[in-house]
Amino acid sequence: MRSLPWVGLPADRKLVGKHYSHSVGEKYIQAVVDGAGALPVLIPSLAQPLPLRELLSGLDGLLLTGAYSNIEPHHYSDEPSFHGNLHDPDRDATTLSLLPLAIEMKVPVLAVCRGCQEVNVALGGTLHQKVHETPGFQDHREDHDDPLDDQYGPAHSISLSTGGLLEKIAGAQSAMVNSLHGQGLRELGRGLVVEAVAPDGLVEAVRLDSRDSFVLAVQWHPEWRVRENPFYLGIFQAFAAACRARLAWRSERQPA
Repeated sequence: MRSLPWVGLPADRKLVGKHYSHSVGEKYIQAVVDGAGALPVLIPSLAQPLPLRELLSGLDGLLLTGAYSNIEPHHYSDEPSFHGNLHDPDRDATTLSLLPLAIEMKVPVLAVCRGCQEVNVALGGTLHQKVHETPGFQDHREDHDDPLDDQYGPAHSISLSTGGLLEKIAGAQSAMVNSLHGQGLRELGRGLVVEAVAPDGLVEAVRLDSRDSFVLAVQWHPEWRVRENPFYLGIFQAFAAACRARLAWRSERQPA
């Protein structure tokens, strides 16, 4: 029997030279190991996704990562995309199909940045394509000229919903987080409840309102130096607990 949970990470499809490759940022892979104590399993993103039910039946968790690409807007709106907006339709096909199935199969889900937006869109929600050009909101993007530690450093506070999962993890009603996103949640998807908001009112985290399914989606990047930030580590540890519970549940049902 396995002793460690297996966590699937859908890959980005990228052109490397003249050939397409499937990749996941090392910081996410390392966070699964260091923050969740789990084994990372990379999932290829194909235009015709793999048999997802069979895939999820062998996993104990799912981490939807951030990415340079954005979800194609036709998945949530009739708005056109903007010039220079990078897309990954094969990742869209994979993740937007994975999420509802993961909920059905009660596979724990932690979603980060683009992953947070994928959770919202997969459940019927919408997005702001350019938060920084939307009246009432601040610019949540990073400065690409800054060193990485500055880009991923504390950027703004968030207010945590009273009685929510993140408030329990933080042990406080607010926390500091990094901010590296140009898009953001607009109308919430079905069954999602707000876990955190930024000072400008932008929703920064949501969870699925369910007693038996763990789905937590955050707009910031808790995977960054996860062992050095108690709040970020607590997020991964809560996810890990749900993954271990699923592993135990699956182990009980396997034939001797």
